[in-house]
Amino acid sequence: MIEIKRSIPIRLAPDNDHPFLQGPFRPNGDEYVADTDDMQVIGEIPKDLAGIYVRNTHNQVHESIGIYHPFDGDGMLHAVHFENGRATYRNRFVETTGFLAEQAAGKSLWPGLLAPQHYTRRGWGAIGAMKDNAGTDILCHAGRLIASMSQGSEPWRLDPVTLETLGPDAAWARAVPDGVSSHYKVDPLTGEMMFFNYPERWPHMHYGIIDRDNRLVHYEPIELPGPRWPHDLGITQHYSILHDLPFFFDPEGLKHGQRKLEFHRDVPARFGILPRHGTNADVRWFEGTPCHILHLANCYEDGDEVVMDGCIMPNPHKPAVGQDDGSRQAAYGRIRAHLDKHNNPTLMYRWRFNLKTGQTREEQIDDEITEFPVVSNDYVGRPYRYSYNVLYEKGEWLFRGLKRYDLQTGATQRYEYGPGRYGSEPQMARRLGARAEDDGYLLTFVTDMREDRSECLVLDASDIGRGPLARIVLPHRISAGTHACWVEHDRIAGEARDAAYLA
Repeated sequence: MIEIKRSIPIRLAPDNDHPFLQGPFRPNGDEYVADTDDMQVIGEIPKDLAGIYVRNTHNQVHESIGIYHPFDGDGMLHAVHFENGRATYRNRFVETTGFLAEQAAGKSLWPGLLAPQHYTRRGWGAIGAMKDNAGTDILCHAGRLIASMSQGSEPWRLDPVTLETLGPDAAWARAVPDGVSSHYKVDPLTGEMMFFNYPERWPHMHYGIIDRDNRLVHYEPIELPGPRWPHDLGITQHYSILHDLPFFFDPEGLKHGQRKLEFHRDVPARFGILPRHGTNADVRWFEGTPCHILHLANCYEDGDEVVMDGCIMPNPHKPAVGQDDGSRQAAYGRIRAHLDKHNNPTLMYRWRFNLKTGQTREEQIDDEITEFPVVSNDYVGRPYRYSYNVLYEKGEWLFRGLKRYDLQTGATQRYEYGPGRYGSEPQMARRLGARAEDDGYLLTFVTDMREDRSECLVLDASDIGRGPLARIVLPHRISAGTHACWVEHDRIAGEARDAAYLA
């Protein structure tokens, strides 16, 4: 079966030449449901792969107000549901308030990241001027997907099987007026979801917990020295780790409504460690090398230390790009150069925070440029061994392959997709009956520009270098995207993970 359930017109101008709306980033307007009775499968889907792989995508529908940034588009989820050697694909827009309003108007009503000064309607996020596109992160908690944008948006709930938008979480959305920023974390043992947000007004951060039954049980102000631009948080069995990093808006410019991100090289990075249900008074701040951090791999406790692994950006900056003549092409060049991680390198890194001495120890794990580190859901917040990261195409914001880190031995493996093939953030899916941490499969979407198609790849998580066990050819070529999640078969209806799988 292959069926188009709905078609949303993509209203971009015929002469739109924005590189992040063309080629691998071409938006999708058709919403499909398709299964492997009619989708081509190259290889064989393992019968012990059970659950749902979901990826979020910024999918622009209308001509933008000002220069489009690739983080501005409406959220669209792409999902493959695996069961008993078969797979079903679906994709759906996240029907946020902004999406529905712009559908009714037939045009963009909010500006994006590069033109917040043009807003005429109240917006969402830390800046408060943009549409809540829910296009960045995606995670499953308490039997529902939750989608958000990185600045903080309403907690948009969706059915994990049908991808139907159910609206902002009815149980607790009104209690968090500053929203939920991307990279909330779920503890597989307790079923709790930890989250944060970072409004420009004091206290500049809040930290909260949703329990396994979807009740807001903790929501605390966290005082920062000023508006910040954090992107992730970490959790361990007993603690959470919040970030106060020296890559933030120039304070003087912000007073006049100017938002210019600057790296303050003389300001140390700060990491706030607090007991999971702690308050602002309980936060212990640790200092580290000035840097920015987008994504963490995992955190855990080791004796007196809290260990945090992730990708450090030691020198965040805006690369020089030719002559800025004010043209659209110059703006496109700046966007591409800024997103190219070969201009802004990110490297696997480890921080150790000693709760007894108050000292921070740091160690670079690898010198290859990599990002989007993911681990098995079953090991989040606990000691772990394997991280799966993406490799970047030089000169582009595209993922050319995958790298597997064995953090115990230092060994690595890699799999590259090949010329003209670009992937998504992977997810590690442990097989039914798994016992070892890497006993399962690595999943990703790949867009093949040469064949003009997209595939879902299934790789052996213990040996990614051997290549895909299965390639499922999707019914259309999907837009390049970023964050993804894996929903285990026993978590589709709620936080009921079989304890036998947990670390």
